[in-house]
Amino acid sequence: MKPAVGGETPATISEKKKKNKTKVPRLEEYLQQRDYLGALTLLEFQRSIGEKEEHADLWIGYCAFHLGDYKRAMEEYKSLTSKPECPEQVWVYLACALFFLGLYKEAEDAASKAPMSPLQNRLLFHLAHKAELKNLIDISSCSFEFAKELIRHNLVVFRGGEGALQVLPPLIDVIPEARLNLVIYYLRQDNVRFFLLFTLYSQEYILKGVVNAALGQEIGSRDHLKIAQQFFQLVGGSASECDTIPGRQCMASCFFLLRQFEDVLIYLNSVKGYFYNDDTFNFNYAQAKAALGNYKEAEEVFLLIQSEKIKNDYVYLSWLARCYIMNQKGRLAWELYLRMGTSSDSFSLLQLIANDCYKMGQFYYAAKAFDALEKLDPGSNYWEGKRGACVGVFQLILANKESKETLKEVVLLLQNSGNPQVEYILRALRKWAKDNRVLLS
Repeated sequence: MKPAVGGETPATISEKKKKNKTKVPRLEEYLQQRDYLGALTLLEFQRSIGEKEEHADLWIGYCAFHLGDYKRAMEEYKSLTSKPECPEQVWVYLACALFFLGLYKEAEDAASKAPMSPLQNRLLFHLAHKAELKNLIDISSCSFEFAKELIRHNLVVFRGGEGALQVLPPLIDVIPEARLNLVIYYLRQDNVRFFLLFTLYSQEYILKGVVNAALGQEIGSRDHLKIAQQFFQLVGGSASECDTIPGRQCMASCFFLLRQFEDVLIYLNSVKGYFYNDDTFNFNYAQAKAALGNYKEAEEVFLLIQSEKIKNDYVYLSWLARCYIMNQKGRLAWELYLRMGTSSDSFSLLQLIANDCYKMGQFYYAAKAFDALEKLDPGSNYWEGKRGACVGVFQLILANKESKETLKEVVLLLQNSGNPQVEYILRALRKWAKDNRVLLS
């Protein structure tokens, strides 16, 4: 039988299918957006199905390097150098990856095989700084007496603050930067009150802002927070700094303290390509996302953080728990609580889980949280929240949105309460269970 008038030909159907296909972003688009993870995923997918991009191996090494996966980058570049058609500049890319892995001798050997270029020159400069400073400090000649102080100062900086308390204090009046680097050392050690004294003599407004922000949050001082906000605004709004990375970070910090999170994201988005693996940046970025209700992206960024110090911070735990709950992952929020020891922070997290899960209709975990709160503070009114959550679970069971087997746990939770209303609720649940052949024991 022929189709009715207006039927579509096979060619028309084929064209429609092509139009309806989701457009896959091109490699260039990912790279322009500095989305190295997206670019790497695309390249690996193309490699797996045999549709390799031109120079795919080079691009995989490039993306891995920019994601901080220097071992992967090294492996890709090493593989390329073993091929006869390998471009000569790959040797300097390999040298960069080796440098970041701390393999300085191997990095120098690889760099020596590359053609002369600004990148090779810069890399050799950094490598010279690494073997040479130690040699200089070991020289006992009198002609190096002044240089020794400068070299000892620089060694502390290059080693991330190692030996700062022994080396820097005597150099405060000798080398101007020694004071600032000692301030930074105390800042990294969370010794807010001590390094505040040092920054009072410094003209470094960024450090002053950081110090006042840290102290203001520690002691709950609005005055210190206001001073911090003013310092950040002073730097970020200046003509010389407004378009620099530190200047934009300062403006983000200023708006963060003012709780204007839309403006925070404008500035953080403009520099995020430079801070992909920076835990502090990601911590602030995720908080701003979550504060604006973008919980899905916030959760992803929170989970990028590797620092154990940040991951054990209550601010991190509470925001991550809220993101889990808002993303309908109440179980993961509950597991965060279970991993915490008994403390005032764990009690606060329990309250957050109980209330947020209740608000989001995740009544099972709300009931468990209210039950734990009731045990910790029997004289409170947590029974009302627990009762409502248990009834909420029962309603979900009736609507076939929760497993019938969950009713057994709800009954156990209710039996733990000494409230006189329990028996009335339990009678209703047991009757329904009996009528619907649900075992409660």
